[in-house]
Amino acid sequence: MIEADGEDGPDGRDNQNADEGLNGLALQDGLHGQHAEAAILPSADLKPILEALIFASPEPLTPKAIYKLLASEPKEDIQAALADLKKDYDRAGGIQLVEVAGGYQIVTRPDLHEWVRRLFHERTTQRLTQQGLETLAVIAYRQPITSLEIAEVRGVSTASGVLNTLLERHLIKIVGRKQVVGRPFLYATTKEFLIRFGLNDLGDLPKVEDMAEALGLDAPILVERMPPEDQLPLEEE
Repeated sequence: MIEADGEDGPDGRDNQNADEGLNGLALQDGLHGQHAEAAILPSADLKPILEALIFASPEPLTPKAIYKLLASEPKEDIQAALADLKKDYDRAGGIQLVEVAGGYQIVTRPDLHEWVRRLFHERTTQRLTQQGLETLAVIAYRQPITSLEIAEVRGVSTASGVLNTLLERHLIKIVGRKQVVGRPFLYATTKEFLIRFGLNDLGDLPKVEDMAEALGLDAPILVERMPPEDQLPLEEE
């Protein structure tokens, strides 16, 4: 009767050694993978990655989003790469890197707008009417504000159609109701408003005097109440 070799036999030792060898290789591969994931990118590689992310993003890419996308990279390195990238775009050219709506965006230069518009002539956007611009300006400088208060500032009744147009274009939003009789809606500008007008935040709005003169409004009325910080639209996702 022939007995099979046990664990102490030659075959058992060979199998045990083979298993240990495979386990050792697997452990090394795992450690190698961890080191690869933790590896920090050279600054020369980080800058083009940032440029690609900003260019590909459909909306301004915020620092918070950048840090999340590049979670394995030190924030100091990301900030340094961003600073270098800004310098690259300081040169004269057809595109520029701008800070808008609390994020970064690569856009065409404003002075080339008419040329770029020819490329998209079939997608022309209907411009706001004078009434729409006046209403939007009042909301921007005095938000949050009700439709009745807008009418008082402008000196004429504000048609609901104007507010609906601004809402449909996502330039304004309803942020609540005023605690008075009738509880009317309160309106404020949106993140889309900042993007459309190339503003980083509401602090970048033109001087009230300039805006009032352009629209034929009374400057003191526009600045009677400045936008409170908690109504800034940058918290939108």
